Amino acid sequence: MKPVAALFGRRARLRWLHLIIGGALLMPYFLVGTVLVGMAGGGEQLFSSLSSQLVAFALALPMAAATGLFALVRPLCVAAARALCGVPPALLADGPARTRQARMRTAGWFTLHLALGGIVSGATLALPPFAVAVTGLPFFAGLRDTRLLDGSRVLRESWALALAPLAGLAMLVALALAAAAAGEVLARRARVLLGPTPEDRLAAAERRAADLAVRNRLARELHDSVGHALSAVTLQAAAARRILDRDPEFVREALTAIEETTRRTVGELDSVLGLLRQDGEPDDEGAAYGPGLDALGGLLAHCGVPVAYRREGGPEDPGAVQPVVSREAYRIVQEGLSNALRHGGDASPVQLLVAVRERERELEIVMENPLGQRPAVARPGGGRGLRGIAERAVLLGGRAEARPVDGVWRLTARLPLTVPGTDGVQEGRR
Repeated sequence: MKPVAALFGRRARLRWLHLIIGGALLMPYFLVGTVLVGMAGGGEQLFSSLSSQLVAFALALPMAAATGLFALVRPLCVAAARALCGVPPALLADGPARTRQARMRTAGWFTLHLALGGIVSGATLALPPFAVAVTGLPFFAGLRDTRLLDGSRVLRESWALALAPLAGLAMLVALALAAAAAGEVLARRARVLLGPTPEDRLAAAERRAADLAVRNRLARELHDSVGHALSAVTLQAAAARRILDRDPEFVREALTAIEETTRRTVGELDSVLGLLRQDGEPDDEGAAYGPGLDALGGLLAHCGVPVAYRREGGPEDPGAVQPVVSREAYRIVQEGLSNALRHGGDASPVQLLVAVRERERELEIVMENPLGQRPAVARPGGGRGLRGIAERAVLLGGRAEARPVDGVWRLTARLPLTVPGTDGVQEGRR
């Protein structure tokens, strides 16, 4: 059963169809070749001379190869090979052929496909009628006098007539074998000629890296905005519950802080989700950046811990810092406050310094809070915040570190005031 499936199974039939398509694609080039042969003086015997047809066939292949050099030929060839040749999709390249090497490979594949397709298509058109005629010789005497067998005395012998059905069947099997072999050749060469080139693999790796960078960025945004809000709201709600009956005014303030925190976080969450919209482009500049240093006042007022905020150097307007730097600085402060909430409690004072160093062309952020109950090892499920701070700083060309110093936990980040090659809108849409 396996040999029969190899010759006439579904895969064999699809590959045969693929070869027939190749033969059909060859016809325009073959016709041009016949015109050239006719112009050279072989027009009178073109369709009766096998040598003239072979010359026309040989002239057609270079023209087919030239067509295969076009960039958009590769996606069409890949689609046909995936659908009809049975080649695993992962082994074939995607997209147009951009490099010289990819175009040359595609031209080689296109020429091979049309050459084998032309041969198999011609045989498929000519051989079955002849095989049927040979098979019917013992049963239909009229077939022996046709032009197809004219001059063939061997086929008029009794022993030849007895073997004629087997000969006809053998012809059809031979045609099936030739088609299967040609289809197998195309399937094997597709992995080489239509497979990804080193440049294609590099481009795919860059796309995967870009996708991973976007995912990491979204993870940092969600961790910093939503994580901070949940920490602040949880601590404020817990404090309000403990003194609900003793200090209604404090409870009112805590509920107000919870309301402000959740409202601000909903806006930040919308900004983060804007990165997931079509083409990865947010709808406006606000969505592109989220909050910046100019929004620190609202963050510090409802962060859940007392903060002594001090600002040094630079213009009075915090928004004057380049938007991408301002945005990342806000997130760094937000994550530092989240750490203070988790490890220091709602009564731990936090010292925050934001300094614009014009001479050094950098923005410095220093945050200190008592060590409190900070564990020596990060708790399960945590530990991503400080790593995210370091990633934000490094991506801008800065640096950040967090460590115990003189009985306090100190977070220090230094960011460049400007990032070459970016501005607000560009960074948000990158």
